[in-house]
Amino acid sequence: MRFSPNLVRLFAGALFIGSAAASNAETVAEFSPQEAKSLGWQIVNDGVMGGLSKGQLDVSDEGILTFKGLLSLRNNGGFSSLRSKSLKMDLGDAGGVKLRVRGDGRTYQMRFNTDARFRGMEISFKADFKTRKGEWVEVTLPFDRFVGSFRGMTLRNEKFDPSKISRVGMLIADKKEGAFQLQVDWIRPLRLQEPD
Repeated sequence: MRFSPNLVRLFAGALFIGSAAASNAETVAEFSPQEAKSLGWQIVNDGVMGGLSKGQLDVSDEGILTFKGLLSLRNNGGFSSLRSKSLKMDLGDAGGVKLRVRGDGRTYQMRFNTDARFRGMEISFKADFKTRKGEWVEVTLPFDRFVGSFRGMTLRNEKFDPSKISRVGMLIADKKEGAFQLQVDWIRPLRLQEPD
């Protein structure tokens, strides 16, 4: 297993640490071929609403997920995403998640679904993260940064409950046409550092 240098970041006055959290779920995704098959990762593009963006995914034997494609803004499109099948994951005693990623300098979203609904349909809870072109970085996303989203609408009054995760995903929708590529080594839960 590979580890890059530990990065510690401050968000909203809360200190998060770089090691995996002792949470009800010990990991979110490690991207082994066997795990990837069990999570049933799939691509969902803006073609569901008439757009022309293209995305694809691959999981290597070394356990690296590659999400790449071409973002198009034509026909009111502008997003490509990947998501797991429906699942049950409890991250209720974690303070956030940490990802090891290598991107293209563009901004992506980490997304979770829960049992929350808007007009009877699933809400996604999203948090943006930036990448550095060609560099592996570790990104820390506290759960208090995740906001509700439904078909492009931000639902700030919806509260994210990480103990009731029913789907995991990522999305690119940065309003920039062109090729994109994101590689993900792992996604792991974090918890607030205990006071000394």
